[in-house]
Amino acid sequence: MTDSQAPEKTAAGTGGGGGTEPLAPLGTNPLAPAPEGARTAADVVTPELVARLARGVTGSGRTANHTPFTGEKLADLPESTPEDVAVAFERARRAQAVWAQVPVRRRAAVLLRFHDLVLDRQAEVLDLVQLETGKARLHAHEEVQAVAVAARHYGRKAPAYLRPRRHTGAVPALTKVTELRHPRGVIGQIAPWNYPLELSVGDALPAFVAGNAVVMKPDTETALTALWARDLLVEAGLPADVFQVVLGEGPVVGPEVVRHADYVSFTGSTRTGREVARGAAARLVGVSLELGGKNAMLVLEDADVEKAAAGAVRACFSSAGQLCISIERLYVHESVADAFLERFTARTRAMRLGRSLAYGADMGSLAGARQLEAVARHVDEAVAKGATVLAGGVARPDIGPYFYEPTVLDGVGPDMALCAEETFGPVVSVYRVKDEDEAVGLANATPYGLNASVWTRDARRGAAVAARLRTGTVNINEGYASAYGSVQSPMGGMKDSGLGRRHGSEGLLKYTEAQTVAHQRLLPMAPSLGMDDERYAAFMSRSLKAMKALRLR
Repeated sequence: MTDSQAPEKTAAGTGGGGGTEPLAPLGTNPLAPAPEGARTAADVVTPELVARLARGVTGSGRTANHTPFTGEKLADLPESTPEDVAVAFERARRAQAVWAQVPVRRRAAVLLRFHDLVLDRQAEVLDLVQLETGKARLHAHEEVQAVAVAARHYGRKAPAYLRPRRHTGAVPALTKVTELRHPRGVIGQIAPWNYPLELSVGDALPAFVAGNAVVMKPDTETALTALWARDLLVEAGLPADVFQVVLGEGPVVGPEVVRHADYVSFTGSTRTGREVARGAAARLVGVSLELGGKNAMLVLEDADVEKAAAGAVRACFSSAGQLCISIERLYVHESVADAFLERFTARTRAMRLGRSLAYGADMGSLAGARQLEAVARHVDEAVAKGATVLAGGVARPDIGPYFYEPTVLDGVGPDMALCAEETFGPVVSVYRVKDEDEAVGLANATPYGLNASVWTRDARRGAAVAARLRTGTVNINEGYASAYGSVQSPMGGMKDSGLGRRHGSEGLLKYTEAQTVAHQRLLPMAPSLGMDDERYAAFMSRSLKAMKALRLR
């Protein structure tokens, strides 16, 4: 999501610094005195930290971000004007011309040093991610894992992905062909608020190692995390001007990023993604889009219901459901539905909500007022039309202004917004199905196609079902993490869930332009050696048949 859909945060909160409260089991009041020595937002977001990170922003105005734990302001930050965006691109272009000349192995070494720095100093960024997004610490650590894996992968594999490649020429032995990969130039990246480390710098790493510069517009409410990552990359050896950051309202700054970029990388809502695609198309520049999802989990009749229930909790409620690849629809075979739901709802009701800057909470907060309103609207409308709440279904202002209990609903029908629209919160609807075909048909009956999950004891059956699902990734006996974490393989969406892929060779090569260099030797691609046009045509026809017989490609 861009700032046009960013969470609204108010100054009204519950008092006290973010991250001071103990865990709160559902149904209890968590607002007890903070444990002695617990870190507060003021301990983490110091004036010195803000001043250092803010130097990475090209901006002449002032804006601010807030913590969803309490609604309080975290920091004042520079805000960018359209003129500031133009300046950022000018700086990036000058720096990129030099950076592109650095050998790829030296560029890759920056990523490997960054990998070590992220892991060694993860406590710093975990605090920032929690304070800016409201998520539980373990869910914040998923971002650290993802960024480290991406840095290692591209740090190791980029030289192979980018090396010149020899291809068979038009006339073997006479035509020597080499494919080269050139950086596109300056990448315009618009990053969302929900995964401010992984979906900002994680997507920028392959662009950098390919020889590009990046002008990034992170969401203002999670800008400190992205700026921390930039600071660490510079420490790892990336030239500072190669990584520019601009901040501001999405409708103001976003189009300016698209207007100046040589390629656009966008993660966010489908609606905004269409606008980004139109802007890029008007300039004939490439674009990759990871957009919305209404992801389905299929629990087949031979599934291990205990493992499936535990997996569903992770799949549905990680980061309070504010994850593009999280599960929002559960299709459960009728023969195991009762057993599965008994276990799943029990696990859901037992989840602990908390806002401590420590491990232990099972789920954190929604990101802001807009997310809370959308979640409550979907649930309330479904209940009013006859759906049944099996777990959750209420906000928890006693914990923080935007907390909402993890929620499971049964009896959701097609006349309810919850059935088809992306909720992007800790809410899942359950549907009983009579067989595999019905489950696959219903899972595919959506304009989205981002992620899916299949649970079965039969690996071959799971693979066969996965191949029938129209989604960019499918996880068997896991919700989303196994496919997303397998960074050698592409990840992205089908249908309205996006264009292009991140991860693997595609995640890097999209930031490059392919160039074919063909060197013709000895004889021209034309009549020669005394042949007239007719004899040349006959000679070439015989040659083409011979090449087919020799199985040349």
